[in-house]
This record gives sequence, structure tokens and C-alpha cells, in this order.
Amino acid sequence: MTWLAAATAIGMCLGAALPTPSTEDIKLLKLKEESALSNILFPVLPCGSFKLEEATIDDMQAAMNNGTLTSVQLVGCYVRRTFQTDLYINSLLQYNPDALSIAAQMDAERAAAKVRGPLHGIPFTVKDNIATKDQLETTAGSWALLGSLVPRDAHVVAKLREAGAVLFGKTTLSEWADMRSNNYSEGYSARGGQCRSAYNLTVNPGGSSSGSAVGVAANTIAFSLGTETDGSVINPAMRNNIVGFKPTSEHQDTVGTFGRTVRDAVYALDAIYGLDQRDEYTLAQDGKTPEHGYASYLTTKAALKDAVFGIPWNSFWRYADPEQVRQLTALIKLIEDAGATIINGTEITDYERIVSPYGWDWDYGTSRGYPNESEYTVVKVDFYNNIKTYLSELENTNIRSLEDIVQFNYDNDGTEGGHPWPLGHPAFYSGQDGFLASLATKGIKDETYYQALNFTQCSTRNGIDDALTYKGKKISGLLVPPDVAQAPQIAAQAGYPMITLPAGTHSASGMGIGLGIMQTAYGEPELVKWGSAIEDLQKSTNTPYKRTLPQWRDFLKRNIPVYNVYEGSD
Repeated sequence: MTWLAAATAIGMCLGAALPTPSTEDIKLLKLKEESALSNILFPVLPCGSFKLEEATIDDMQAAMNNGTLTSVQLVGCYVRRTFQTDLYINSLLQYNPDALSIAAQMDAERAAAKVRGPLHGIPFTVKDNIATKDQLETTAGSWALLGSLVPRDAHVVAKLREAGAVLFGKTTLSEWADMRSNNYSEGYSARGGQCRSAYNLTVNPGGSSSGSAVGVAANTIAFSLGTETDGSVINPAMRNNIVGFKPTSEHQDTVGTFGRTVRDAVYALDAIYGLDQRDEYTLAQDGKTPEHGYASYLTTKAALKDAVFGIPWNSFWRYADPEQVRQLTALIKLIEDAGATIINGTEITDYERIVSPYGWDWDYGTSRGYPNESEYTVVKVDFYNNIKTYLSELENTNIRSLEDIVQFNYDNDGTEGGHPWPLGHPAFYSGQDGFLASLATKGIKDETYYQALNFTQCSTRNGIDDALTYKGKKISGLLVPPDVAQAPQIAAQAGYPMITLPAGTHSASGMGIGLGIMQTAYGEPELVKWGSAIEDLQKSTNTPYKRTLPQWRDFLKRNIPVYNVYEGSD
């Protein structure tokens, strides 16, 4: 048996040796405070002498540099943690069989005094719609693409490999990143099954980058990548009480990063940003990103004395539930006490027209009679064309178009839910109506398309930029409740950057509450500066409005679809 096979077997045995919660454990829960649940049910075991629970990337680097931890050990311990938790939360879709050999290479480089940077030897995961040219599948959670071969690593994966990070595997997601259905179980895919949040296994875990966020939150991986068209990074990060960072994009689609701390999410961002000659939308970054990376903007709570934050109350805050408002305003008061200036009423221009008062609706323009003002008008057309381009480069597949995917779903109704429930699958209640809407466009960019593209981009960009200007001066950022999904939606339409910080949990559901900061195009340095300052403030005080560990509520339930529930306590 090779050392690789032996190491893998050891990791599997370690995982198998972890006890499943017994009847006595469950009885004991009744005698314990809820704050102790995660330690009773799913304790994060040490990695040798290294404390793995809530370990930061800097912690890992320090341990590897002083010889108390290796990258191979770290991968093995995350394998053990995955075996311990994944039958419950299902965050990992596929383990990378090359992970240990990559880790061994990074250990050898470190022993030879070659350390590539802060991500050297650090395990990470990526969402299953991000291509990797290795032994892993890339399927967007669909059986339709099983066995297909991608031509190359995605640019962001190649950059992370160059940085010395260790690809641990692919994460579960909402199938086809939420494009296939408009009424579905968030976090479900035919190939991956239902991803569940460790905070509450019965409710919406956030998506579409569900497994990426859930895994980071449950301490099964150091950091992860997701993708976003509209909220798919910010929403799962917020719901799972971690940091989510969505960078600037010329169009809505972008890759984002997940970490348990701002610094960890920024380390990942530093590794992936930059020009990709195969992606024309990244070319606009030229000359607009920092020469020495975003981590140079990390700071402490002392910086808050110079901050000026706006509160777009009528635009977003009035839609937040009362408990969320109480918690977030208490946190904002803490920020104000640290020296920041808070200005209420810094509204998104024309919010009455562009912000849906009825919750997230990416076809809100059409809902009010103006499809030429709807982002969905744009997204439907773009998806039809982009998926055809992507499929054209794949090998070992007969799937070449959206038409082929739709037919595959009909032919495999029991697993892929081509027809609406009850004919298809309960996770895809509306079948594949999203695909059918895209199919109907045939990818034609007509006058309505261009009007919608211009309106959604210009109205949201102008709206945010105006809100960021107070008495002729630019302010530090807009503080928003990302649980009000219209906030990340407006940022997504604009292609503007946004960060969400963990800020407590809902008492009724146990799911995370976040505090978001919005900025203008290429305003990432501001988000890094103020996000890290607020996080430092949270950690240096006894405020409860910060990241807390998962409570594993309803860990024995397996409902599909997951519940979309009102989360406030009153």
C-alpha cells in the first residue's frame, strides 16, 4: 500500500471511528444549554496538538512554520471532520483524491524553505460549477454533465494552485446555481442531494453557493469559493454566520470568497483577483486593483474613528424583521461608540422604482409591467448563450446546449425533476421553469434585452453612488441588512462589491444574521478596511452580535424541500 493510500485509509478510519450521537446524547441535550450543543454532538477534534476549531489561516501557517502541523495532517483532519459531519450537512459533493499528494508537495516545499504565501498548504473547496482539470467532476450538481471533461482549470482555481493552496474537493450547491427553477429547495441538486446548514438542518441554508458556506461555517474547511449572479455569495454567507466577499464585476456573474474571518476571505480574494485573458469582463480590472493586494488594507477598530457610514433605511432596512433590526442597530450603536459617524436616510436613488417592496424578485421589472427594466430579461438571454459556449469546449459528453439539458431532465424526471411536482421531484417544485424561460429567448439580444441591461446597470450604479455621497463627500460605505435580499440584489445588478459580516443569530430559527457593507465599483479596499475594523471591534467586546458556532438544530430531520420560514422572533 502506498503512503497516499495509507493516509487516505487512516483518514477514513478516523472519520468512521467518530461516534454518531446516541440516544443518551440526545437525552443529555435536554439538560444542557443550547450553547453547548455543537460540542456535545459534533465536537471539532484537535489536529494533533493543533486546535482546529475556528482556526484561522494565520493560525495554520504559524503551526506549519513551527513544525507542529503539516499540510498533510491538516488535510487528514479535515477529512475526519468531513466524515463526522457530512451525513448531516452534506456540504462536500466530492473529495479530491489528489488532495494529500498536493499537500505533501507543499510540505516538501516548506521544508526546502519555499513558502509561496499565506495560502501555502491551506485546504480549500470550490463550488461544483467551477471547473478543475483533475480527477474531480464539474457538473453544477446535475447528472447531465457527469463524466464530462473540462479543457482547463478555471482561472481562479489555477491562481489558487499557484498560491500553494490545496484543493480539497467540490461543494454541493443549488443545481445549476439556481438557474433551472424558480420554486425549488435551496441547496439541492440531483447529484449532490440536499445541503443543510449546521445552524438548522431543516431550513433554507442559503444559496446557490450552499455547500461552500456551510462547510466553512461547520469548520470542515479553511476557506471556499462560490459564485454569484444575484446574492449567491452574500446570502449563504449571511445565513451561515460567516464572512462572504463579492467583488466588483462588469456583469452580474462573479466568483466570491468565504471565510470565518475577514482576513481569511481576503487572503482568498488576493489569490484570485486579476486579469483573465479568456474572460473579457475581467479586463476592466486593469489599473483599478491594488498592486500589493487587498490584505494591505486590513485594519483594527481604531480606524473606526474616521469612518462615516450611511443607513439606507427606506431602501432596505424597513423590510427587516424586528429582531434583526434590534440586533443590528445595537451593533451599529457599538460601531458609533467606537468613533464612527452614522448617517440615517442615505437612500438609493429612485428606490421606490428599482427596489421591490415584496422581497427578492429578479423579474421585478416584469412584475410591474416593464420587462425592459428587469434583470431577469438579461439573465435569461445570457444564460442561454453562455452555457452553449461552455458546453462547446467539453469532451466526453453529448450535452451541447440548453435544449439538451432540458431534454435530459425530462428523460430523467425522477432524479432531475424535469416536470413540476408531483410529476417530477419535490425539490424542484416548479420543474425547470427557469430553463424553459431561458430557452424561450433563444439567446436573442433584442431591443428589450439592451434596454433592460442599460436600465438595471445604470439605475443601480447611480443609485448606490448617490447614496455613498453625503453633502458632497464620499462616505465609507452603506450599512445594510443582507437578509433583506433586495440589498445584495441591487449590488449584484450594479456589479458593485459587497461584504457581509456575521452579526448574531435569529432566536426562532438559529440561522445567522449579517451586517452588510456596500461600496462603489472597485471599492474593495474600503470593504476590507471597514469590515476588518468592525470585526476587530466585535471580537474585542462581549457583544453577542458576532460569529457564533452552529447549534445543529433538528440534526435528525431530513425534510425536502427545506423550509423558507419567517425568522424573526416577533
